[in-house]
Amino acid sequence: MRSTRRWFIGGALAASATLAFLLVSAAFAESKAIYENPKEPIEKRVEDLLGRLTLEEKISQLMNDSPAINRLDVPAYNWWNEALHGVGRAGRATVFPQAIGLAATWDTDLMNRVATVISDEARAKYHEFVRRGKRNIYQGLTFWSPNINLFRDPRWGRGMETYGEDPFLTGRLAVSFIKGMQGDDEKYLKTVATVKHFAVHSGPEPARHTFDAVVSERDLRESYLPHFEAAIKEGGAQSVMCAYNSVDGDPACANDRLFEVLRKEWGFNGYVVSDCGAVNDISANHKKKPNAQEGAAAALKAGTDLNCGIEYRNLEQAVRAGLIAEADIDRALRRLLTARFKLGMFDPPDKVKYAQIPFIENDSAAHQALSVEAARKSIVLLKNEGDLLPLRKDLKNVAVIGPYAADVRVMLGNYNGIPSAPISAASGISRKLGRTVPVVSAAGSDIAENMPTFEVIPSVVLQTSDGPNARQGLFGQYFNTASFDGELHRPKELTYPNSGVLIGRMIDNPMPLFTNIDPRVSFMEWAEGAPRPDMNDDDFGVRWSGMLRAPSTGTYQLGAIGMNAWELYLGGRRIAQSNSIHDFAYRSAPVELEGGKLYPIVLDYHEYLNDAGIELVWSRPGLKMEDGAMMAAQNADVIIMTLGLSPRLEGEEMKVPVEGFKGGDRETLGLPRVQEELLKKVVALGKPVVLVLFNGSPLAINWAQEHVPAIIEAWYPGQAGGAAIADVLFGDYNPAGRLPVTVYKSADQLPPFDDYRMAGRTYRFFKDEPLYPFGYGLSYTTFAYRNLKVPSEVKIGAEAKISVEVENTGMMAGEEVAQLYIKGAGGSLDPVHSLAAFERIALKPGERKTVQLTVRPEQMVRFGKDNKRAIEAGSLEFSVGGGQPGKSKGTNLEGTIRLTGASKMLD
Repeated sequence: MRSTRRWFIGGALAASATLAFLLVSAAFAESKAIYENPKEPIEKRVEDLLGRLTLEEKISQLMNDSPAINRLDVPAYNWWNEALHGVGRAGRATVFPQAIGLAATWDTDLMNRVATVISDEARAKYHEFVRRGKRNIYQGLTFWSPNINLFRDPRWGRGMETYGEDPFLTGRLAVSFIKGMQGDDEKYLKTVATVKHFAVHSGPEPARHTFDAVVSERDLRESYLPHFEAAIKEGGAQSVMCAYNSVDGDPACANDRLFEVLRKEWGFNGYVVSDCGAVNDISANHKKKPNAQEGAAAALKAGTDLNCGIEYRNLEQAVRAGLIAEADIDRALRRLLTARFKLGMFDPPDKVKYAQIPFIENDSAAHQALSVEAARKSIVLLKNEGDLLPLRKDLKNVAVIGPYAADVRVMLGNYNGIPSAPISAASGISRKLGRTVPVVSAAGSDIAENMPTFEVIPSVVLQTSDGPNARQGLFGQYFNTASFDGELHRPKELTYPNSGVLIGRMIDNPMPLFTNIDPRVSFMEWAEGAPRPDMNDDDFGVRWSGMLRAPSTGTYQLGAIGMNAWELYLGGRRIAQSNSIHDFAYRSAPVELEGGKLYPIVLDYHEYLNDAGIELVWSRPGLKMEDGAMMAAQNADVIIMTLGLSPRLEGEEMKVPVEGFKGGDRETLGLPRVQEELLKKVVALGKPVVLVLFNGSPLAINWAQEHVPAIIEAWYPGQAGGAAIADVLFGDYNPAGRLPVTVYKSADQLPPFDDYRMAGRTYRFFKDEPLYPFGYGLSYTTFAYRNLKVPSEVKIGAEAKISVEVENTGMMAGEEVAQLYIKGAGGSLDPVHSLAAFERIALKPGERKTVQLTVRPEQMVRFGKDNKRAIEAGSLEFSVGGGQPGKSKGTNLEGTIRLTGASKMLD
């Protein structure tokens, strides 16, 4: 009885406590602001928060490095993040092939799976950063990818970041990528994908801050806009980045014509971010406005919501001057806050399903396996004379020769993360063949003239001092602050392009946390970490000091490769330095060294944000790299040549001291001269030679096409590039990549680089003979096309579904890319033909599959004599096969689509 009573009383008390808790919780919920309540509609929450902000606070949120508003519990947020082909610049990440390589797969399903992995890792990283109190650049969920600009000219250094030269292929891949990045949840975005650079932007790089791209309405609608429209209307991209250059006289970030298309025609309701520094260009470089205040006002009023930079600080004065109204600021901030709420940034993590992705998913085994698949699928077989490929595995000796034989960094392209275990070409081939077949690698040449091939300075030439107790290596002092003595600090704001501290002075007698004797300076593995777990991974420094003994007399290139800030001193004089949180920078200087003499050397490294890594490197004089390569080639059964370009030669607004290269762009299309000469000498030996190309933009390898029996295009294939190359070379994977660009024989076949008219460019308007056509790619097997079926008629505005049977007629399993092209109308301004549908399929020997290719209404649009767009009744001719009509490996099947009904005018 007593125990029953005790239970009853205890239960009553518990029930009373529970009721009290629920009442308090309900009262607390009612007291919370609307914007803090996940149950309220996002639109209502945004308006509530917007109404609580002061003008100054609102403006502070319109720049990429948005500060916290502590009184409202709004956390700081940096909008700048990269995910071009993997989460970039945020430590360890799975690195897939560069974007142009992903485009070469012609595989929309693969693209979606790649983007899904990237967004998984992005979410895992973001929540780990937040748990650790980190909200810096490259640590958020708003990604400035993909780059879907048309690769209209092979001379553009950033073409590697795109999906090629065709608007339809680019659009299909962009839609798949965006959906994989943004997820499929009804309430929350997984990440935000930003399509860039809207919309007419593709070089020249050195002039991008002043250049005016002049385009006709037809070129704009037919070539420069379709893929952006698909990305917005089908992909649902939540963000757009406007470009640096002007378009038809108006800066892209203040271009009413472009914004009208984006907002009014396409109904885009997301936010627009400026490229970094583009708002400043409006007044400073384009000279369209007299000062920064009016430039900022013009960008905001046109529709640029977010400023990468600090120019929007001028908006408060612009409001007071009457240039803009506070309503203009509210409109922009409303779009930005909507994105943050959709990402779940103001909600408990347990309410957001994407917040449950564990950090161990980052760089997981499954993600690494996908990087191998993507690299394999990106490789294009350009030539295979006499069926040299695939190679036998019972070779006696293999030589891998060229500046990229053992180089893993060339695999990564740009805007990349740091892979945990990248595989070079030589390493991949060696692993494939095992210990029974010797694989000898040799650089053979520099990358180009004035562009040396660096190596980490070995411990044998380094010693801790010049005294009798000197030890091999350098004396490392490790500090718990980037500045060594705590006096210098990372600035409160990071601006483009010179983000970070300006460190450049020797500090006397700093007190290290610990010391170590390091045999050599090669610490790329730090990534997002630090030398020791007890160190702050965003605030540490290292000084390496000792002596360098030159092995011989001559001119050395002495320097370092690193992220964040570093300075290199020789004999007490600073000879090289770098300060970048965006990329691993190569910096070096020529120094005269006397053989056998000791030189005092000091390398100071300062880690203040994100990725960490540093290598002390040199290029030695008098090295007869060619001799070693030729010896290896003479002793080999087969020679694999690894040649091409490099992110050190092509890229974004960069200094390249090499003839034929300018500011990141190219002026000629061939291999660097030193590489071409090495190739000719190796081929002259008469041995079987396979050429493996690394590049982001197409190479005019005319001599190689004539003299080298087998050639594969590997692009910048990502972390698994070496493994994928080996799989293709030795037949464990049958290559099926297809070119997303035209490979021209010479730049002389093209109009001037700065001419934005499409006439004479890309396969659609090019009427000369290319070296390799768009859509081209060989296989180790053969395919046949049969039984083409076409609907008797298609009503205007409806899709046309065309089926064709494809058979693997060879002896090896492989993949084919069925391509359907619509022929042009025959006018002088009309495309020769245009890609309208494609599908990548896998077939076993003798297997047949029926492929259905859907021609969408927008692919049927024609321009009339008045340059008005319409779909009109009549015949639409098309061709189906393994490539372009007249340029494919086999015979294409031809057909005609009958369009019936009333014409549909689009303008």
